[in-house]
Amino acid sequence: MRGLTGAGSSRARLSLQAVITAAAVITALGLFAAGCATGGTGARDEGPAHTDSVTGLAASPAPSPSDTYRRVDAVALVKDDPKVSATVKRDLKPCSGGHYPVDVTYGNVTGGSVDDVVVNVLTCGDAVGVGAYVYRAHGGRYENVFKAEESPVYAEIDRGDLMVTKQVYEKGDPVSNPSGETVITYGWTAGRFVQEDFHHTDYGNAVGGDATPVPTE
Repeated sequence: MRGLTGAGSSRARLSLQAVITAAAVITALGLFAAGCATGGTGARDEGPAHTDSVTGLAASPAPSPSDTYRRVDAVALVKDDPKVSATVKRDLKPCSGGHYPVDVTYGNVTGGSVDDVVVNVLTCGDAVGVGAYVYRAHGGRYENVFKAEESPVYAEIDRGDLMVTKQVYEKGDPVSNPSGETVITYGWTAGRFVQEDFHHTDYGNAVGGDATPVPTE
């Protein structure tokens, strides 16, 4: 009887251990499922945290325009420039209202740490360009690195390059209606402007004429 009792006790202990083990497994599975179902805990929380860290590294502050932009007195710059012709200096006077006929553009066309200054000198009446100049900051002052005084002429910055437009007039053309234009694009290379592109356009003279009749069937 003692042997049977011992065997029965062993089987009872084994059964109890099996029940405890099964209960532990069920409890663990329940906790895992609960963790996955909630939004505040679980492995899915690591995804957004990783994304935030990458975003933080990529969002580097852009340089402020004020770091490279320096407003200048363009009229004084032109009048004090020995490379500007005496004729342009003499004719550079205030128009009606006291404003000087100059267009000033700030931008980087020479690769310097400070924005370059593009100055166009115009006539008062018809705003025809009589001189175009580029000034580059160097040693605490601005130096003339480009000039064009073959009127009419106008310079501007185009995607980091210098674009110079010259209107072409034939005999009898009014100022408001040139016969064509020439556009030259310059790039800054080895400390100077080098021509990169050239194209010329002849304007058609049919605009403003008699309308073409609509063909009839």
